[in-house]
Amino acid sequence: MTNAPVKKVPIHLQSSQNRLLIKNGRVINDDGMEDADVYIEDGIIKQVGRNLIIPGGTRTIDATGKLVMPGGIDPHTHLELEMMGAKTADDFYKGTKAAVAGGTTTIIDFVLPNKGQSLLEAYANWRQKADNKVCCDYALHVGVTWWSPSVKKEMEQLVAEHGVNSFKMFMAYKDAWMLEDYELMVAMEACAELRALAQVHAENGNIIARNTEKLLEAGVTGPEGHQLSRDEEVEAEAVNRACVIANQANSPLYIVHMMSKSAVKALRIARSRQRPPVYGETLAATVGTDGTHYKNACFRHAAAHVLSPPLRPDPSTPEAIVQALADDDLQVIASDNCTFNEKEKELGKTNFTKIPNGVNGVEDRMAILWQKAVNTGIMDPCRFVSVTSTTAARIFNLWPQKGRIAVNSDADVVVWDPRLERTISAATHHHAVDFNIFEGQHVVGSPQYVIVNGRVCLDDGNLRVVEGLGKYLKTPPNCPYIYGEERSRSPQMENLEIPVTPSKITNGTPTHDSHAELSVVQKQLEGMSVTSSGCSTPTGRKMREPTQRNLQNSTFSISQEMEGLNTKTSVRVRNPPGGKSSGLCLPGGLDGM
Repeated sequence: MTNAPVKKVPIHLQSSQNRLLIKNGRVINDDGMEDADVYIEDGIIKQVGRNLIIPGGTRTIDATGKLVMPGGIDPHTHLELEMMGAKTADDFYKGTKAAVAGGTTTIIDFVLPNKGQSLLEAYANWRQKADNKVCCDYALHVGVTWWSPSVKKEMEQLVAEHGVNSFKMFMAYKDAWMLEDYELMVAMEACAELRALAQVHAENGNIIARNTEKLLEAGVTGPEGHQLSRDEEVEAEAVNRACVIANQANSPLYIVHMMSKSAVKALRIARSRQRPPVYGETLAATVGTDGTHYKNACFRHAAAHVLSPPLRPDPSTPEAIVQALADDDLQVIASDNCTFNEKEKELGKTNFTKIPNGVNGVEDRMAILWQKAVNTGIMDPCRFVSVTSTTAARIFNLWPQKGRIAVNSDADVVVWDPRLERTISAATHHHAVDFNIFEGQHVVGSPQYVIVNGRVCLDDGNLRVVEGLGKYLKTPPNCPYIYGEERSRSPQMENLEIPVTPSKITNGTPTHDSHAELSVVQKQLEGMSVTSSGCSTPTGRKMREPTQRNLQNSTFSISQEMEGLNTKTSVRVRNPPGGKSSGLCLPGGLDGM
């Protein structure tokens, strides 16, 4: 397979790609699943259902035994970024190529202005870097790395004229990107006025600076010093403080790359008491590996794992984070893909503060989560779709064009083979970086086909991306999911009444017994029944105790499906939009899917 990029071809000349039928698969959305065919034309999903009438000359993909999902949305990447005297290995071509290989069809990258730099100038630089390289659609967040009245005016222009609806502030990187609390609050107030979303990197930069001084004075210069300078408490304090400031500013808040159990606990408390919504994002790195690598005697190995906030040495952290995603204590999983080769990491060979921060993840994000969450029974496929795609689409106002398999949605589709086995390695990944933090991990479940804007870019394992195929996505402000009345769930889920039975899911760690993993997946696929309306029980929030009733939480139990219970799962929607129904109907008038 050649690594040369495929140049963009006008869609009307791509006859084999212009019309596509995906047959015999199980369509998975965040709120249900159904056995259905999907017909795509001109980059748009035109029909979803059975016995579809389609034109001749349509290519057919047989998805028997496969899952048909919305393309992944990675809301946190850093491609072609210059920081700490280095430049990332993955540019917008190589990074989005890797994304597509892993099932991600939309990324949201960060424009990060230098102190004093015009936000508009930085935005223009990012567009120039990305527009002709991206292999999939992309949007942009913009960093607020300094504050003045001119910054606020440029934020207004970015929202009104350039389709930016999210701004990131740093509570760390003192003397570089960090804002003090006063600046943080006025920036959040500006976001609220613009009906945009405030994002924060939550770590206490002042404590980190002092801890770093003490560690270097004590002779600690290796990569282990990075984690020692910023432990869980330093992250959790900043999460709490960010939530307090956002509440005082009456601003919704999105906390990026949450890495620890302590931080999640602080977020959970804030989410239980705050009216402006607060959302939490974690990373593939957080669930796929841990901070024990910082003590590795090999500098190359240890430094390759350095990112901020750091991976945590507590070995129970990855499973706890997976559980938090399943329980809706965390809402989104991203990658924070920010890759540096060995020679760049060696800039910090004698001083850990000079190691460029960042790891890979955009390619392996979905497979790692499937392995750690779905194959272990902690999370079901619907929740998997929610945290890897749909919720990000909702939060950043891209839904339902993105994050959903439905008529008129963009044809960004993944045909997922839950039985496909592979071993992750830097020797076979599609990144430009020379190290993979998931090296040697065996995963069961990966994409077999990936469709980007209606074009098959991963074709039965053969990757043929198109440089420049992707387009820039404007993200409108005043997102109804954030600023509307219904923030925690879709209106269609409001009156669900679902019988409750005890869950028997075991929250164990994944093993490398591929036969056992395949058995779990096989039984899930065979056992998941659909209701009379053609849709499955909505799934994937926190598994409830038998005596509790919480409409935001799920009652789905993979173990029950595995046991093949004869009791029919029933779902009654009392007052769905458009009238009553005998079963769960998909929103937007798509009952006939």
